[in-house]
Amino acid sequence: MAFRTLVLDHSEAMHRLALRLTGNEAAAQDAVQEAWIKAHRSMEKFDGRARFGTWVHRITVNTALDLLRKQKSRQRFEVDEPPELPPEPRNAESCPAESEDLLRRTMAALQRLSDMERTAFTLRHFEGHSINEICELLEIGNSACKQAIFRAVHKMREQLEALA
Repeated sequence: MAFRTLVLDHSEAMHRLALRLTGNEAAAQDAVQEAWIKAHRSMEKFDGRARFGTWVHRITVNTALDLLRKQKSRQRFEVDEPPELPPEPRNAESCPAESEDLLRRTMAALQRLSDMERTAFTLRHFEGHSINEICELLEIGNSACKQAIFRAVHKMREQLEALA
């Protein structure tokens, strides 16, 4: 019963993250399902030093990246249409038409980043994690994290300008 509550509390955020990382609905669903299986099998390893959400986020990121690596050895995911992201809380100033166009262009640009750049960018700018949290989630150093985010922002800017 307690595990079911955790699944209900965290699945939507895990799905949004996996969808942004993979750019593919089916792959995102597979990643989340596999992440929950891994989390369930590893519950005894969760020691409470980090929040449960951070721990399961890390599993989701690693699972999505593993899935991408396996898929790349077969073929590259193609993004024809931006995936439908579950609704997130929005501020009152957002414009739906502009948001849809921006989402479409952003998802297309995200798919042109390396896995590390896409993951670091997503964790920082979509998920709102701090640099230290991203370093912990990705198991990389501070400099590597900042560099991946910097490269991603630079490439995203170039891509979004080209797609405008």
